[in-house]
Amino acid sequence: MLKRMLQRVAVVGAGAAGLCAARHILARPGTFIPPVVFELSDNVGGTWCYDERVGSDENGRPIHSSMYRDLRTNLPKEVMMFPDFPFDAQLSSFLPHQEVQRYLDQYCQSHNIRPHIKFSTRVERVKPVVTATDDGEKTSWEVTSSDLSGCRKTEHFDSVFICSGHYSDPHIPNIPGMKNFKGKVLHSHSYKFPEPFSGQSVVVLGAKASGLDISIELVKAGAQVTLSHGYPRFTFPLPPGIQQSSSLVAIEDDGRVRFQDGSTGKADVLIFCTGYNFNYPYLDGAELGLEIQDQVISPLYRFMMPTAFPSLFFIGICKLICPFPNFNCQIQFALAVLDGSVPLPPRAQMEDEIRKELQEKLDRGVPHRHLMKIQQEQWDYCQDLAVSARFTPLPPVIRSLYEEVWRQRGIHVENYRKRNYRLVSDTRWEVVE
Repeated sequence: MLKRMLQRVAVVGAGAAGLCAARHILARPGTFIPPVVFELSDNVGGTWCYDERVGSDENGRPIHSSMYRDLRTNLPKEVMMFPDFPFDAQLSSFLPHQEVQRYLDQYCQSHNIRPHIKFSTRVERVKPVVTATDDGEKTSWEVTSSDLSGCRKTEHFDSVFICSGHYSDPHIPNIPGMKNFKGKVLHSHSYKFPEPFSGQSVVVLGAKASGLDISIELVKAGAQVTLSHGYPRFTFPLPPGIQQSSSLVAIEDDGRVRFQDGSTGKADVLIFCTGYNFNYPYLDGAELGLEIQDQVISPLYRFMMPTAFPSLFFIGICKLICPFPNFNCQIQFALAVLDGSVPLPPRAQMEDEIRKELQEKLDRGVPHRHLMKIQQEQWDYCQDLAVSARFTPLPPVIRSLYEEVWRQRGIHVENYRKRNYRLVSDTRWEVVE
């Protein structure tokens, strides 16, 4: 009997998704040799590694983390965890970012991943190499990287997992007249703590999790905050000192800010909490048959694989998901594709499926830039991956508690983190006094 060649996998990034990929690859020594994990920084944890610096580090490499000093998770640890690796039960449900970083470090140690990580290494190019074989064509991957000394190296792999996240390239919408603004402008990516803004009038653009949390921090530090967003007016209580307004649409010639409802005002600071772009400088979208836009990558089968090159996997690029459990499902599915236990449909069929799915969303009125948001669909998505690849699906309690926390956030955005939870079974959680 012919012995199957073990596959060699490259993993880009040693944040939560990259560590999860390495952990599952290492657990399959009969199919894969240990992975090579490329990490730009000198530590594991990705965006959970808080760094007070902004811009670039001492080596001129960009600071990727978008953490701010006092950030606490907006999901409880009971739903955030990797399903097979719980957080310390003594911790409260909503954690400061340092505890998540510590958890990822423990995960890395527990699965002995660190020896397989190349730290302070930048991936410069990921390139498919197609060769003719007796069975048709085979794709391998050339990964070119460089270390701090500038030494470049090209290695060959059977597959590549893109786990470099999408929270490091700030998305700043185009606002007419921006050059007229006299004050300070920053993106939440560069926000670290509220004290420098005390006594100033700040317009915060965007009211998702970071926009709301940063607004609350600012007002507690003595800033006057205008929370500018395009949603219906929030009815839950906001601290005194935060006023809501419609979307910011322009900066007037005299530097005043103008909102969609026609009102104007003065501001010392604009903080954009407007999300992030997809940015993969080491990939050539055209070469991969992909359109990589600010907020959408297409066509990706199962939100992971370019249909032309289904041995390349983007992990965790969907938005509004329960991240670590989602990564865990995607990675197990991807490895089942690589080991042959999940056969893929022909390319044309995959593309047809993707087209229908995206068109159905557009027909429902989903804006193009939101096509990667799968909040409501994430549970069926993860369930489908588990059924296809025959691994243990997420227990229903994860969805149930996730949805309860969203409900609580909509009741009181300041107080919902005061609750603590405990998972009682696969279907039941309880509030812990």
